[in-house]
Amino acid sequence: MGDDLKRMYRTVMDDHFPPEITISFGDQALVYRKRSWKIPDEKTGQLVEKGLRYGENPGQEAALYELVNGNLVLGQCRFVEPGRGLVSAIREEDMLQSGKHPGKINLTDVDNGLNIIKYLTAGPAVVIVKHNNPCGVAYGSTLAEAYDKANMADRIAAFGGCALFSRPMDLATAEMISENYLEVVAAPGFEEGTVDILSRRPNLRIIRISRMENLSEYAEKRFVDFKSLIDGGIIVQQSPLNRIRSAEDFALASAEYQGKRYTIARRPTEKEYSDMFFGWQVEQGITSNSVIYIKDGVTVGIGTGEQDRVGVAEIGIFKAYTKYADAVCFRRHGIPYKELELAVEKGQRDRALLEEIDGETREAKGGLIGSCVVSAAFFPFRDGVDVAIRELIRAIVQPGGSLRDFEAIEACNEAEPQVTMVFTGQRAFKH
Repeated sequence: MGDDLKRMYRTVMDDHFPPEITISFGDQALVYRKRSWKIPDEKTGQLVEKGLRYGENPGQEAALYELVNGNLVLGQCRFVEPGRGLVSAIREEDMLQSGKHPGKINLTDVDNGLNIIKYLTAGPAVVIVKHNNPCGVAYGSTLAEAYDKANMADRIAAFGGCALFSRPMDLATAEMISENYLEVVAAPGFEEGTVDILSRRPNLRIIRISRMENLSEYAEKRFVDFKSLIDGGIIVQQSPLNRIRSAEDFALASAEYQGKRYTIARRPTEKEYSDMFFGWQVEQGITSNSVIYIKDGVTVGIGTGEQDRVGVAEIGIFKAYTKYADAVCFRRHGIPYKELELAVEKGQRDRALLEEIDGETREAKGGLIGSCVVSAAFFPFRDGVDVAIRELIRAIVQPGGSLRDFEAIEACNEAEPQVTMVFTGQRAFKH
């Protein structure tokens, strides 16, 4: 059975989806063309025309379609037009190295990385995505610095991930990437010599994304979002638009309860505004229910997909502690924390090494001290705010709108030192 499964992972499936799909919206229609690329056959080496490797799992046929015709306008909304393809428009010459032929998850990870990085225009930025969620996002003074920060934010999850770069790949960054294992690297361009360095990993998919120089324009455009149901039905919605386009769009938290006005006591500093703005942009690409922690333009802890808000706030804290300890261990001893832990249990390494790392992690509170909390939706109770305040965070971003907003404001004002909080006036759910 194990050998059969290995063969399934290696097999590029044929699909039976049609070469063209037309979707009618009343008297308007969108026309999509199926995409394929010529790749070497794994047995003969001859070029063959193939579409996606497979869907979310081996054994699931899948196809990629590019919008090629139709200008859909519904109500006052004009949806994204043909000729603006990103992932759906990847050409054979853009696949600088196809590695293992890409499947659905590879391309949807690239797409969600673009969904985040389209907002990150303040400097060199890197988004590392795994299973359609970011595991590390960072700004840097250089692309290499941004990659190092994003990678070390969650080095464990980044293994086998998809890395998106806002600037053309340079030699220094390529050398750093070659030391790690990634499935996909995507950038707007690749400087001379970088593909040779990256190709040291023969299975790595190296993809150039055209139009990334105009990526910020996509922040203003809606697309038609389809959700298929198990009964064959579909739900159709507009894609969301992020109303927070600068720190000035935040509102200082304020609420009224039983005739009394509650207002946050401390205004954010310029640095806090910067981290809150960065964090809210990252939040646009995270599966809800989510709470994330940001510090100095880097993700510190990312809690995703949890059912309750205090629970996901706690998960983000737990991840911050575990990732911080792993980063300290890796930089100091060159091995993952879990590997050191196992060596200690077997009597092969001194337990004092673990205790030293654990002590440093507790003292630094997993790097959370002075960080910013970003929540995709309002806090229904103050408990989610309280667990974050105990880690000495300094700022909170949330949509607002809860009946108990006043309790969250009180929690911030009562904190020592005081915590600031802003409202976005907009939820950021993504399912």
